[in-house]
Amino acid sequence: MKKHNKHTNLIRRNNDNFAPNEISILGTNCGNISDLVHKVSQKLAHYKLGYFDASHAKDVDPNKVSEFVFHHQGNVQITTSGNVNKFQQRLDFAQLDYVFINGNHYQGAKQILILDEAKEGSVLKRLEQLDNIQFVIKLKKETEYFDFLEEKYPNLKNKSCYTIDQVDEISNHINTLIQEKIAPIKGLVLVGGKSTRMGQDKSNLDYFGKPQKEFAKELLEKSTLETYYSVRNSSENNQEISDKFLNLGPFGGICSAFQKDPNSAWFVLATDVPFVNDEIIQLLLQKRNPSKVATAIKGKDKEFVEPLITIYEPKAYPILLQYLAQGYSCPRKMLINSDVQIVEIEDDFIRNINTPKEFELAKKEIGE
Repeated sequence: MKKHNKHTNLIRRNNDNFAPNEISILGTNCGNISDLVHKVSQKLAHYKLGYFDASHAKDVDPNKVSEFVFHHQGNVQITTSGNVNKFQQRLDFAQLDYVFINGNHYQGAKQILILDEAKEGSVLKRLEQLDNIQFVIKLKKETEYFDFLEEKYPNLKNKSCYTIDQVDEISNHINTLIQEKIAPIKGLVLVGGKSTRMGQDKSNLDYFGKPQKEFAKELLEKSTLETYYSVRNSSENNQEISDKFLNLGPFGGICSAFQKDPNSAWFVLATDVPFVNDEIIQLLLQKRNPSKVATAIKGKDKEFVEPLITIYEPKAYPILLQYLAQGYSCPRKMLINSDVQIVEIEDDFIRNINTPKEFELAKKEIGE
């Protein structure tokens, strides 16, 4: 008998227990763990990092008011009430590249084991939590592997091992773990527009001897990006992504792409910017910063970025949905108010062609 499924089978972002990318540190006291996290964070300051810990305070009264204290340099201190909830934590940590977890309190999907003779009993108690050890750190160089560890995990000694003072080596190893989780990029050519001012479908205009949508797709595919057309209504073509977020224009097309694959970044390219060439595509790919929400083109004399010549990272998807929940469907508004990597180029390369007269002039210029 076929099992009844009440819910749509959506593709989910690859999350660990509490964050997209996390590692718990356990095997020693909380002070050693916190100290190591802060030393490593200094070395990896170019990433967005988080530390997830439990309070050791006792007999704390629940907060009667939630306090949000903002410092003009960007620091925020929040004091509020709440319980650990993995779904809420995944939202809170969605913008972070890596989250360190105090493994004495919470279980991480990946682990760093610190060998501390004084905490052998604590490790034995958490033995079943050590199911994905990435590497080992010794508090003292002469510390031996505990017998029960070798019995449970015979290959443990084959994993990298450092001493607690090898902060550079530990940081480099964690850097590798972060790099391994950087999302691949796919291409999205926007062809679902109404083209009201042009009087005909802008994606089918011929600047280069073929419909512009084909030229734009080939431009992205030249950089080995698996590329799709964003369309309002799909003909079940596997090269197309139909709008699941209806009547929202490009915003809906971008969200629909993320619904199809929330684990990839999406290089979004409009079809009304015929002066965008391979050099600009390569520049944006080279300048990509996965720690940001997006990497976007901006004309040197323009005030705002171009939302339709932009690489949107997976962390952009929940932000887009939050804007939609507030009644906004403008991707540029999201980019302006988010942490974005901006790549400036000459304005001429990103001219929008919207009218028949502009089309004729652009086609003549391209021909010359």
